[in-house]
Amino acid sequence: MGLDEDSLDYHSQEPHGKIEISTTKPTNTQRDLSLAYSPGVAAPCMEIYDNPDDAYTYTAKGNMVGVVSNGSAVLGLGDIGAQASKPVMEGKGVLFKRFADIDVFDIELDQEDPEDIIRTVTAMEPTFGGINLEDISAPECFAIEEGLRESMSIPVFHDDQHGTAIISGAALVNAVDLAGKEMGDLRVTFSGAGASAIATANFYISLGVDPDNITMCDSSGILTQQRAENGELNEYNREFARDIEEGSLADALEDADVFVGLSVADVADQDMIRSMNENPIVFAMANPDPEIGYEEAKTARDDTVIMATGRSDYPNQVNNVLGFPFIFRGALDVRASEINEEMKVAAARALAELAREDVPDAVVKAYGDQPLQYGSEYIIPKPVDPRVLFEVTPAVAEAAVESGAARSDIDVEAYTEELEARLGKSREMMRVVLNKAKSEPKRVVLAEGGDEKIIRAAHQIQEQGLAEPVLIGDRSRIEGTMEGLGLAFEPDIVDPDETDLDRYTERLYELRQRKGVTRNEATELLRDANYLGSVMVEMGDADAMLTGLMHDYPSALKPPLQVIGTHEKADYAAGVYMLTFKNQVVFVADATVNQNPSAEVLAEVTEHTADLARRFNVEPRAALLSYSNFGSVDNEGTRKPRRAAQMLNESGVDFPVDGEMQADTAVVEDILEGTYDFSNLDGSANVLVFPNLEAGNIGYKLLQRLGGADAIGPMLVGMDKPVHVLQRGDEVKDIVNLAGVAVVDAQENGS
Repeated sequence: MGLDEDSLDYHSQEPHGKIEISTTKPTNTQRDLSLAYSPGVAAPCMEIYDNPDDAYTYTAKGNMVGVVSNGSAVLGLGDIGAQASKPVMEGKGVLFKRFADIDVFDIELDQEDPEDIIRTVTAMEPTFGGINLEDISAPECFAIEEGLRESMSIPVFHDDQHGTAIISGAALVNAVDLAGKEMGDLRVTFSGAGASAIATANFYISLGVDPDNITMCDSSGILTQQRAENGELNEYNREFARDIEEGSLADALEDADVFVGLSVADVADQDMIRSMNENPIVFAMANPDPEIGYEEAKTARDDTVIMATGRSDYPNQVNNVLGFPFIFRGALDVRASEINEEMKVAAARALAELAREDVPDAVVKAYGDQPLQYGSEYIIPKPVDPRVLFEVTPAVAEAAVESGAARSDIDVEAYTEELEARLGKSREMMRVVLNKAKSEPKRVVLAEGGDEKIIRAAHQIQEQGLAEPVLIGDRSRIEGTMEGLGLAFEPDIVDPDETDLDRYTERLYELRQRKGVTRNEATELLRDANYLGSVMVEMGDADAMLTGLMHDYPSALKPPLQVIGTHEKADYAAGVYMLTFKNQVVFVADATVNQNPSAEVLAEVTEHTADLARRFNVEPRAALLSYSNFGSVDNEGTRKPRRAAQMLNESGVDFPVDGEMQADTAVVEDILEGTYDFSNLDGSANVLVFPNLEAGNIGYKLLQRLGGADAIGPMLVGMDKPVHVLQRGDEVKDIVNLAGVAVVDAQENGS
């Protein structure tokens, strides 16, 4: 199948289209329905009648955007009419929901007269928290947006105008930085004089470009005062008419610093690019084919051409999805009356700043593992970067408050955490731990200090104030990698070749001399970073340790078990995963260490896991799992978890625990309250203890892959001092998360 056939199949599958309406409250019982509709709905109706602002409290208005179009200027398709534009508007709704969790009604209006559209949309203000205008032709779009902004008290935003302006503006900020130029000195030439070009030119002025240095061209050439006087220009683009001689795009590009293409394909050539100033900035954004090809522009000259297009198959895609979802999210959350220039500038500068930060591994993987690092090939974040939500949106909301457009205030730090939680329960849970870590940072040894991921994680750990990272490895290699990655920070580096290891040798020999280790062997063992890191933690020179990224789990675990060992009140260590679902979190043990634990081991592991749950502010309810429910099968295997539960209850643990029970019994509250109402559990279990390593490992992986759970871990519990063993292939965020867990462990242990 070709792309067209695939797309038609995609859109026509049941249910047709791309969006649906779903309920957000229970509707299972008669009482639910009486609350959702008659008679219960009367109460919120009257509250809103008395105070219209209560619509934001009792309805979805505050999270609802209307995407409005008449289909007169659909990207790449032209004037196809309202009905034919509906797939595009549904698609816009998908992007709002996917990237910013905003609900959308798409509104296709079979109207051409701007005044008709203004009246129609204005009448719908009670329905929406904001209006996104889309694919409306110029110059009518200017009048429509202006009219709606005057008549409505909610944000109105024409994305075709301002979206490209904001995203390319972010690219311009970084391109100017990399080219060593000044915004106020730039000479900027536009190819195109429509809605997007005019909005972009105005926005560049807001960023600091001198309006006298902007030259705009349409298909007839440079916009001049002479052409304006002759009536060739409309009321919107004549503001960019210059008092110069008429000329072509080629004339306008001579000695220009920036070329902004918002017109049609192939209007520029290599000679034009060669005529520009040194290190030119070329934004050729016509879709699907740019004003000049990427390779053609890049190879036109010997210095650096900083190039951006509207295409995803080249670096630096100017993609509006980096803007409108997050701008509306911020505007809605402070109940802004408009999206003003200050909010748009804040969005662009936040995007520009984000492009200068280390890129998450998940984003790199999504783009074929190609290097993504701030430079001429990476001046704009990628659309799938999850950080855009909680970097750009707070900046927009804060700008709305400071500029007076907001009708409610925000605590920026708390708001950022709220936004991060929208990306998944795991982020919400980790934020609890990371905030605890920041309150009292500790020294964390990263045993595989020469690895690029470890170095990137160390940078984030230090930058976020989670811990003081200690990298074990070759100093020159580590510093060379840091320089290559552009990471400016100063971690503590322990290079075995330049460090006096005598005291560590003596301590390792003292600990292992009756385990067959000689002094010479102790010296050799310390060449292994896992042994060196373990001894550092054991002696108190560091508070915690991470390892395992480049080793299999058993070999990475062996040195810390030998050197640090388990806690004085613990005989066994265990590996625990935290699995997060949309509205639920469970802790799964043991998934990495104990192959066939006894009842005593299961009981101890349960206590360790319950303690871990509390570090995430989760009150534990523990279930000892089996294929039997409370004695329905009696054999050696089922007696083991049953006995473990009995031991825990007899010892007086301060959390509910029961077993043995089947997995669905443990997690389905109706089963517990109905069939097994005698159970000690007062709700579904959130600590699941499997009967052996095989079951635990299979169980957590099925929950992760088929159940859609996010997994954090494995977190090692029961150790005398905090040690966590990473998994091969872990991403930087996983390393940072486990470092946060290790710091909280150290805080709990009084290290």
